[in-house]
Parts: sequence; structure tokens; C-alpha cells
Amino acid sequence: MEFYWVKYEVVIGLEVHSQLLTESKMFCSCKSQYQGLEPNTVVCPVCIGMPGTLPVVNSKAVELAIATGLALKCKIDQRTKFDRKNYPYPDLMKGYQISQLDKPIALNGYLLVEGVNGVTRVRVNRVHLEEDVAKLMHRSTNDESYSLLDINRSGVPLMEIVSEPDLRSADQARDYLINLRSILRYLKVSTANMEEGSFRCDANISIRPSGDTELGPKVEIKNMNSFRAVHKALIFEQKRQINCKKNGERIVQETRGWADQDGTTFSQRSKENAHDYRYFPEPDIPPFHIKQSEVVELQKSLPELPQ
Repeated sequence: MEFYWVKYEVVIGLEVHSQLLTESKMFCSCKSQYQGLEPNTVVCPVCIGMPGTLPVVNSKAVELAIATGLALKCKIDQRTKFDRKNYPYPDLMKGYQISQLDKPIALNGYLLVEGVNGVTRVRVNRVHLEEDVAKLMHRSTNDESYSLLDINRSGVPLMEIVSEPDLRSADQARDYLINLRSILRYLKVSTANMEEGSFRCDANISIRPSGDTELGPKVEIKNMNSFRAVHKALIFEQKRQINCKKNGERIVQETRGWADQDGTTFSQRSKENAHDYRYFPEPDIPPFHIKQSEVVELQKSLPELPQ
């Protein structure tokens, strides 16, 4: 059992998903702007995942991901590829998502976050591309509960930006997200509106005794749709995990949802690892080469970020 006087520190890493400002979807010619449209009106056989369809990579999405990587001081990988991430869920009609596993477009960057204790250098592990999934809408009546599926969002270009676990407070995490959103908007790669789902965040949080270097069991928090919700969820989860330690309880590695109306997190499922998704290279999209000369030209065209 832990002694009550043990002091703990919180360790936080963030996974941000941002929809990209392109005219068409990630792997087909359907238009990517679906907000406010009638459900299931911006779809095609590729969006639905019909057998025999072939994806074609959106070059503009690749350009926007490279631009983001450059702004975050990342190394642009000249050899990159797509992979299939396999998991069964109603919003993923074909049973897999086209994403990137071991060869992301950009990696090993950083973002500076200024706070009350000075400037923190938050390492960015990777920036990669994938396709968004359809949208599930849950409904309840007096007699039954059911879910509706809107496929319009399926296939919209999605960029994931993964930080290292370098954040040490909910305040730092919120400031990181605000800074990152400002960069994406300044570069015009995304609207980055959390309220409409074009900027979404999953937070990984663990605790450990102050001074330790080994990471504790990681809990992922989902369903946060505002900076305020992220901040509150991290504070709640930090307190919950510390109380578990003080009571001699085991912290389970899991995915938890955030119930904004209750101000609490709740268990959803055990936390998956990469092997649970049975990744393998996307057979319909060959690996491709990003020319260094094109990266240099793109970097010259980018606006200078405000200090």
C-alpha cells in the first residue's frame, strides 16, 4: 500500500485529430465540406467501403500535413506509406481505417508552451494522415434506444498530431492545445473548431511518485469537445488516480470517457495496443516518395509564425 505522504506528479500526452481544409476527401473525389448538409448525401462507393473500390491519395492533404510538420520543427520523412488499422465499429463500414503506423509523414518535432513556470518544450512524436470515420448519432425514446449513422464525414482528411508525455499539468495541456490550434489556423490547414469536431483531442494521463522516471499505467480520456472539458477531465482523472494509489487500488490501463454533465470520467474499455489493431501495409496504396526539393519550396512559401 502507498503511504499517504507520497507526492505524485502527473504525466500527460495528447493526441490531436484535425480535419484538413481540402476540397475533396482523403481517398476519393467527394467534397470534404459536409457540415450542415443532409445526412448521407456526400458519399460514394469509396466512402461506404464497397468491395472493389480503390483509394487515391489526396495530394493537397499530404501538402498540408508537411506544412504542419515544418511548423512544428519536425523531420519530414521522404519515404512514407499508409497502413490498414483493423477494428470493428459501426462508424467504420469497411472494418478498417487507412492510417499510418511506422512511416508517418513528419516526426520528432516540438512545440513551445509558455506558462507560469516558464517555457516548456513539448516534443511532438509524429504527424500523420488518415481518413475520418462516419458519425454515430445516439437517440432515445420512451420505448427504445437506437443509433443513426451519417456517412458524410467518412473519408474526410484527418491529420493526427501526437505529443510525447512531456506535459505536467492540466494547465499546460490546455495551453498546448490553444497554441497548436492557433498554428493550424494561421497556416490555414484546418478550421480547428472543437465545437464542430474538426479539432478533437484524446488525452493520455498517468501518475508516478515525484522523481521517478518510469511511466505508470496509462489512461486515455475521450469525448472532450472543448478546452474547458479537457482541462476539467485531466484534473478529475489526476485526482482519481491519486486516490486509487492512496487506497491501495490498482490503476487499470484503459480508455475512459468524459461525462461533462457529471464532471467525471467513466470506464469504456481496456486500452488497446498497436497489435490489437492488426496493422499491415495498405495494399492498394504503394509507398511514396516526398522530394526534398518540394519540401524546401513549401517551407519558403509558409507564412512566418508569430513569436
